[in-house]
Amino acid sequence: MSDVNGPDEAKGPVGPGSSADGGQVPAATAGAGESTPAAGPADATGGRRARVVLVDDHRMFRTGVQAEIGQTERTGVEVVGEAADVDQAVTVITATRPEVVLLDVHLPGGGGVEVLRRCAPLMADAEQPVRFLALSVSDAAEDVIGVIRGGARGYVTKTITGTDLVDSIFRVQDGDAVFSPRLAGFVLDAFASTDAPPVDEDLDRLTQREREVLRLIARGYAYKEIAKQLFISVKTVESHVSAVLRKLQLSNRHELTRWATARRLV
Repeated sequence: MSDVNGPDEAKGPVGPGSSADGGQVPAATAGAGESTPAAGPADATGGRRARVVLVDDHRMFRTGVQAEIGQTERTGVEVVGEAADVDQAVTVITATRPEVVLLDVHLPGGGGVEVLRRCAPLMADAEQPVRFLALSVSDAAEDVIGVIRGGARGYVTKTITGTDLVDSIFRVQDGDAVFSPRLAGFVLDAFASTDAPPVDEDLDRLTQREREVLRLIARGYAYKEIAKQLFISVKTVESHVSAVLRKLQLSNRHELTRWATARRLV
């Protein structure tokens, strides 16, 4: 597997891959052969099989998840590919057509929501749908609601055990919705409440990372402070601010602050 440079954020992974890794992040990889194999013979898993792609920008976390759930004869889960950013994710998911994608929310290139947007045709495939299960360190309501609105079938946090994660994968493969206990309330509040706010089309133009930068800018943070808090470079912050201004058709950070304040995003 060849390596490409990519950002690693501090996260609390499942399984043995729990140490932060400041080194290189491997490029997207696909399992041996890119065609969809037939289900394997019956075994200790009752013959269940789920082909899975891991999408997370933290290499050590991916390694830990692979070690925890990827012993196919024991778990029934076959990890057929990995990716560290949005572009890699779309490439690998399209090539391997897994049953389930374990998707981190915060990714270089636009976040998990962008992966969902670009993979919408695969999710809509009636014969071989690709289903997404968000697996993130974040338990913020906005992250949960964002990926569920984007089409994910569930959202679990990285405190989940390996056994429960395998169970969640098979449930999502079957079309069920799966959430860590306290997160289900966020979804119920967002979608069942009669006074839920309408969709903001302007805000929906922004990626998850752009929204994070927007909020911090509106709160008066300097670029260096934002970079430190989000574990990205100052240059990347500047790029996100430029993208936000362009998408919202604003001229400067003062107009941006007024825009965010008017929508109670600060």
